[in-house]
Amino acid sequence: MQTTAPRPLTVNEFRELPMGPPYYQLIEGDLYMSPTPNFFHQSIVLNIAVFLQNFLEKNPIGKVVVSPSDVELSDLNVYMPDVYYVSNARKHIFTTQGASGAPDLVVEVLSPGTAKYDKGAKRQVYARTGVKELWLVDPAEKQVSVYRLQESSDEPRGVFGLRQKFTSPLFPKLTIPVAKIFQQ
Repeated sequence: MQTTAPRPLTVNEFRELPMGPPYYQLIEGDLYMSPTPNFFHQSIVLNIAVFLQNFLEKNPIGKVVVSPSDVELSDLNVYMPDVYYVSNARKHIFTTQGASGAPDLVVEVLSPGTAKYDKGAKRQVYARTGVKELWLVDPAEKQVSVYRLQESSDEPRGVFGLRQKFTSPLFPKLTIPVAKIFQQ
């Protein structure tokens, strides 16, 4: 007996689901539920968002958004990044649900249940759809892998530990100390 694979779910069908919680992401047409993040994960998300928001208040070049907020990247991909940033030049992508199109920056804080998607399929889709920069934040290792996706989606531009700092061309004159990201 021949079996057939289920057809992919589309963004239109995804939009017909009841509003969460629980929250779902659509990854390459497959529906994935995300468990509630732990306290340290949420502390990291808040630290990053506050750090970027403080910079943006003094330098109003865009907007930072935290989860839950949908980012529709294609007909088969709707993600809920932990943090994302959209420059003023691209603010037209904002919708009532979040964003329709690639943010300039996406930050994913790795969790045991979702890390394989963040490092794999989602990273590739982010690159393919035009996200400029991706930060994969690893709470267990206390390090940040920074991908400049237009240069390479396979190799990070740098991997930064607790005693290091990094910069981003998206935020001129901003230096990000990794220790601040993991501060509890």
